[in-house]
Amino acid sequence: MSIFGDIVNKLFGKAKPDQAPPAVEPTPDPAAAQAAAPDAAPAPAPLADVDVAAVMDQFVSESGQTLNWRTSIVDTLKALGVDSSLEHRKQLAQELKYSGDTNDSASMNIWLHKQVMQALAANGGKLPADLAG
Repeated sequence: MSIFGDIVNKLFGKAKPDQAPPAVEPTPDPAAAQAAAPDAAPAPAPLADVDVAAVMDQFVSESGQTLNWRTSIVDTLKALGVDSSLEHRKQLAQELKYSGDTNDSASMNIWLHKQVMQALAANGGKLPADLAG
């Protein structure tokens, strides 16, 4: 499973524990996906009706740690119980098509956080406006 898929499954599982988690690949740009297959019906958003902020706040509360998931990819991953190591973040960056220098971890982390939030929104997750765009 992809790292992004793992993130979605954790969020979905917490938000809708009575349903099976969706299989998902990152869709950071739904318009590009539709352009690639214009005749295909759009797939249902795997995170439809999931309030990502509320679920993330719940994860942080249950973690017992002080985590700022709203600005930090490391804290986002920690809150979800996903490996937040540099190597794992580099893999996530590759999965999300990061074209920058993965040795510049500060720039990569900022980019990763933004891309993950945008991909969650593109996959139907409800996010505050300051995080979704």
